[in-house]
Amino acid sequence: MSVNENQHKWHFFRSGGFDQVALERGADLQHLSELDPKLWTVLNCPTTGLEFDNRTLALLDSDGDGQVRIPEVQSAVRWCCQRLLDADLMFQSPGVPLSAINDQDEEGQALKTAAQRVLQYSGKTAQDLLQTEDFADKARLFSADHFNGDGVVMAELTDDEEVKQLITDIVSVTGGVADRSGGLGVDETLLAGFMSDAKAIVDWHQAGEAGSTELHPLGSATADAVAAFEQVQAKIDDFFVRCQLAAFDSRATPALNPEAGVYAVLANRAVASADSDIAALPLAEVAPERPLPLGSGVNPAWAGAIAQFSTKVVQPLLGKDTDSLQYADWAAISAQLASWRAWQASKPDSALHQLPTARLQQIINSDLASRLEALIVADKAEKTFADNVDNAERLVHFQRYLVTLLRNFVSLSDFYQGHQKAIFQAGTLYLDQRSCELVLYVNDQARHATMAPFSGCYLVYCSCVRSGEAPVNIVAALTGGDVDELMVPGRNGVFYDRQGRDWKASVTKVVAQPVSIRQAFWSPYKRVAAFIETQLQKFAASRDKDIESKTTADIAAAPAAGASSFDIAKFAGIFAAIGLAVGALGTALAAIVSGLFALPLWQVPLVLLGVMLLISCPSMLMAYMTLRRRNLGPLLDANGWAVNTRARINVPFGASLTGLATLPKGAKRTMTDPFAEKKQPWGLIILLLVLAAAAVWFWLYR
Repeated sequence: MSVNENQHKWHFFRSGGFDQVALERGADLQHLSELDPKLWTVLNCPTTGLEFDNRTLALLDSDGDGQVRIPEVQSAVRWCCQRLLDADLMFQSPGVPLSAINDQDEEGQALKTAAQRVLQYSGKTAQDLLQTEDFADKARLFSADHFNGDGVVMAELTDDEEVKQLITDIVSVTGGVADRSGGLGVDETLLAGFMSDAKAIVDWHQAGEAGSTELHPLGSATADAVAAFEQVQAKIDDFFVRCQLAAFDSRATPALNPEAGVYAVLANRAVASADSDIAALPLAEVAPERPLPLGSGVNPAWAGAIAQFSTKVVQPLLGKDTDSLQYADWAAISAQLASWRAWQASKPDSALHQLPTARLQQIINSDLASRLEALIVADKAEKTFADNVDNAERLVHFQRYLVTLLRNFVSLSDFYQGHQKAIFQAGTLYLDQRSCELVLYVNDQARHATMAPFSGCYLVYCSCVRSGEAPVNIVAALTGGDVDELMVPGRNGVFYDRQGRDWKASVTKVVAQPVSIRQAFWSPYKRVAAFIETQLQKFAASRDKDIESKTTADIAAAPAAGASSFDIAKFAGIFAAIGLAVGALGTALAAIVSGLFALPLWQVPLVLLGVMLLISCPSMLMAYMTLRRRNLGPLLDANGWAVNTRARINVPFGASLTGLATLPKGAKRTMTDPFAEKKQPWGLIILLLVLAAAAVWFWLYR
């Protein structure tokens, strides 16, 4: 079956143990939606923790869930190919010329017009390239002195002084609505609410100014009278209800008056008329059908308020000077003030009371609102421009950054081909004469510590701090060099982020894994040596402690005038045991040596080599298996990625990710160290003795 000649021919390259698609030209982008998702390296990636433009990630994440997925990437690529005359522009240097925008349809024409206006507002000409920096200051693109399509009008937008004053008044009392330019203005909803509240307030004032005797029984003094009335209303109501209860049942009278014990509380302290304990007592002595005294006999805590009530309310409304108030008169007074109080209760709850009533009257009786509304409608008509400014920003950001994302999403070419760091590489960690390039930020340490060890990499977790910055956590993969006794938690290094800033890095955790076959070969011997050293240290420490304790005990228990006797039998037993142990070891060693020298001389090195391989082979085999499965996927998955393949980190590639300290080319090196330890001849003497013994044995037993 022949291949369709019109079918796009992809170019793949082999790296990391799998085939990766090469994105090199516009035709690759035009056919990207045809590429089988099983061939994509990544299925989704997070929008945080990446060395990538945040605005571009936000534009890609259309559903705002914090993840960029294959359909979102395909949609972005497809849209760019539709909006550009030549998709090859996506692979060129940053910047979109107006001539490159496809204006063959209505959307393209609107996009191109918006791009022209952006260049104009940025002080550029139509021949200049549209750059991402042109969209950084939205206040310049959507300034207050021209329509910006958000339906919010600021005072700077109009030359009509009356409308400008209206906008200022509305914003001053309501707080206004945020405009795209960054200031405060008025939109349609706010204007409608303002006019409704203004009419309600004007109507309320007009109802209060009707001038009826019913509403204003005391004329201009009604407000002061109501204030004095409301100050004592609850207390007077309480007094008359108590008197009515006393009239209902005379047995209630003593209970409705204060008990004598209440005054005992006041007996031993200085009493003031405003004392809260006094104010809580009834207004006057309670008795059946008793009138309220307005002078003497009133609770001293309320005497002043009752006096004002009498002067401002009782005398003007009853038309007489009286020293007491009957319940019927109280009810009549309450009824006369009810209308005014009801009108006050109906006062609209609005911030517009800050403006004079005359100003509100002027606004609702003029065409100011309709003139402002016309401006708002005109601004909303520019919504097409605002939307296309967003599209122009989207096109410029995608032209500059989208291919970079594709080379870290569809493939991992940035990581494997080494032209630039991948977007997930946080920077470089310098530690113990090496530099680690595979460094990732860690947001969730618990999740990362669970998944990352499956990568098979030797991992070093560090906490990084820098003055004026929030601390960050990183993990670095060591893929080369010797790591014996290297990564002890608490060691310090320096981390350089992608902006070149240096951070103090402290090791917090280590996940030990093999780094090379060579290291695995010597690891059994190093472990044995470390074990022997540890045991010797423990034995020496325990013996030293025993000797110290025994010496202390012997000195304490020894007689003042004599020394303890020497137990010759005990020490003879100890020396006999030591002799047996040395003899057993000597016999075993002699058997090994005799068996070894029983072989032809040329076979001895082969036997020794075989023994070493027998010891090291298990460790080397395990290291080989670990290095074969070492891959990038779990490291990225632990950070929220969905890697679609096993991205291997083999030994040669791993060596490129960890740099070791080397002397510069042409550097001179002096080998003399004045403080070097002096060499002892014992090693050479022992070697000569062994060779001599071997020669004697060979001469006698050959």
